[in-house]
Amino acid sequence: MRVLVSAYACEPGRGSEPGIGWNWARQIARFHEAWVITRANNAPVIYRELERHPMPSVHWVFFDLPRAARFWKKGPRGARLYYYLWQASALAAASRLAGKVGFDLAHHVTFGQYARPSLLAFLKLPFVWGPLGGAEAASSALVSLGGLRARAFEAARRVSRSLGERDPLVRATVRRAAVCLASTEETAVRLRVLGARRVEVHSCCGLPPEDIEVLGGAPYRSELPFRAMSVGRFEHWKGFHLGLQAFAKIQARVSESEYWLFGEGPERRSLERMAQRLGLGGKVRFLGNRPRPEVLGALSECDTLIHPSLHDSGGWACTEAMAAGRPVICLDLGGPALQVTAETGIKVPADNPDSIVAGLADAMLRVAVDRDARRSMGENGRARVNACFAWQRKGEFLNRLYEQIVGQPAPAQSESEKSSELFMQAVR
Repeated sequence: MRVLVSAYACEPGRGSEPGIGWNWARQIARFHEAWVITRANNAPVIYRELERHPMPSVHWVFFDLPRAARFWKKGPRGARLYYYLWQASALAAASRLAGKVGFDLAHHVTFGQYARPSLLAFLKLPFVWGPLGGAEAASSALVSLGGLRARAFEAARRVSRSLGERDPLVRATVRRAAVCLASTEETAVRLRVLGARRVEVHSCCGLPPEDIEVLGGAPYRSELPFRAMSVGRFEHWKGFHLGLQAFAKIQARVSESEYWLFGEGPERRSLERMAQRLGLGGKVRFLGNRPRPEVLGALSECDTLIHPSLHDSGGWACTEAMAAGRPVICLDLGGPALQVTAETGIKVPADNPDSIVAGLADAMLRVAVDRDARRSMGENGRARVNACFAWQRKGEFLNRLYEQIVGQPAPAQSESEKSSELFMQAVR
């Protein structure tokens, strides 16, 4: 097939949105011919990677707004507005390209936010949207622990989602999609409420064969100290404060223990003070931001990954830990809840702060004292990654999905969708 792909974020060797854009493009190209529209600032790193690993089935379309229209965008500042403007302009380029190439299907890959529209949906093509996240949310009881800044952040996030769901372009995108790919069950629910015809729950996380091979070589540990590890930006919603409190609770039973935390962020000072207040002293190591290979290597020196995130649509660290044969302890929320099973780790119900801390502590204690269970979970985790989270498997899934939807008749347009299309004609 000839597939048109929108991947605003797309960079090799990265996680999160840039990694999703790159790896989906790479997998689509295994089976089909792809035209990938992405930002021009992604070009240098993409060309460097193509020199090492060519992708002849991909035609790259690098596109950005004129410099005069983007000088004000610095980092995350203005990213949302710029993303809308970029999409509107890219749609005109995509329309011209569609007239020349004759695409069989269009697929919007990144950004993967269900409450932001994809204007690619307005082309006269079968349309796949996703993987999508963004509907995951923490309870007010959990948010309150983060103080005023956390409450303000979560309130703004709720308002943004609510406004997005009322956006006629978002609603039109949902209804025009032949398939919406949801990264989490929470997002799948919202997509169905918005009128999606078909929703497939499919994790956005995956690992390339080279990472699986390297991580698969990590030996199982049996020596002391028992060592837990967490990775991520130090934000309130990552839940590392819950992990620290749980770690403190197991000290009476597992005195020879350490907790390594990789990352940086606004909550670092607060977490360091909490570690001192809990009497953890030198047992907790704040290791800062480290190169990805170093972080992956640290998994072989640890016994378990603690990932107490309150609303993660992905959770790449969980996939990496399972590939390394390390059981994952997470909350039963969002992306990690989809990745981790009872055979590969322990999911703690996210009821209230006290029960979460108690549940995390019980889970840590179990993997610390029961080495047989720890090894069994590790072996099952490696098998699960190979079966479900290897990028090759995800590419095969996507190929089957494309074959199912191409040739399906386009849905009838509602009045709101017709109005949206008139608007888009004006944009073009």
